[in-house]
Amino acid sequence: MAQSTASLRIGTRGSPLALVQARMVRSRLAAATGMSEDGIELVVIRTTGDLIQDRSLAEEGGKGLFTKEIEEALLDRRIDLAVHSAKDMPTILPKGLVLAACLEREDPRDVFISRKARSLAELPRGATLGTASLRRQAIAKRARPDLSVMPLRGNVETRLRKLEAGDVDATLLALAGLKRLGLLEHATDIMSADEFLPAVGQGAIGIETRENDARVSGITVRIDHSDTSTAIACERAFLAALDGSCKTPIAGHATVIGDAVQFRGLIARPDGTAAHDIAGAGNRKDAAMIGTEAGRELKHRAGPGFFD
Repeated sequence: MAQSTASLRIGTRGSPLALVQARMVRSRLAAATGMSEDGIELVVIRTTGDLIQDRSLAEEGGKGLFTKEIEEALLDRRIDLAVHSAKDMPTILPKGLVLAACLEREDPRDVFISRKARSLAELPRGATLGTASLRRQAIAKRARPDLSVMPLRGNVETRLRKLEAGDVDATLLALAGLKRLGLLEHATDIMSADEFLPAVGQGAIGIETRENDARVSGITVRIDHSDTSTAIACERAFLAALDGSCKTPIAGHATVIGDAVQFRGLIARPDGTAAHDIAGAGNRKDAAMIGTEAGRELKHRAGPGFFD
């Protein structure tokens, strides 16, 4: 195989949304460094998460299924950096890899999509809601215990097609993905973060690099959005304190304004029958500590057995 002559190689999944996000990173890097975009190669890598379409990812080990093969390519030096949806990144990164930068976060809210109702509250009794997210399932069931939740897998376009075909009555998707794909017209109702707390990292694009790669780190820091990185550090610390995985419905969202961080977190049972939430605030320099303390407090409140 011919050796790549690109100055930088970006590893990415091959879904339409992943490619849009990787191209966003490529164009920012080109603008920040003066490189031509042609000199920055996109290397498409198929992940385990892309291959599993017929069952819940939680059954297969949860977080990391959309990043594992890309991270292996990074460690093997087949790529120089990786671009991920921050919410797909495992709680603990492989040894030698770091979350080096984030682009400015897109709107982190969830959207409700249906042809049969204008909102989640207006869905007919016993309607079917399609989602593969335990967080979305738990929050929806908490508000509407009568709903029947069915697994709905695939990329954004696939899920919209299944909804259109009548496989389910409604679904929930990230607003950020719809906006980036130019599919916002499909949104029936944009849900407030208060009623539907986002996933940790939702709406943010994370850039992962090798910890000891000074050249690439020096380049990626130029496109880092520090408020977003601070918020993500808070949210990921919360997740780590809970030992969070795809098997547990966890929501967490931090906002950074000036030197202040505000955080809200939630844990729930998948069927929505029990939930605990928490709020925290403090100085941005303490962002990770704010997330950690919130996670520990919720774990204490929930007690042993809550996550079983």
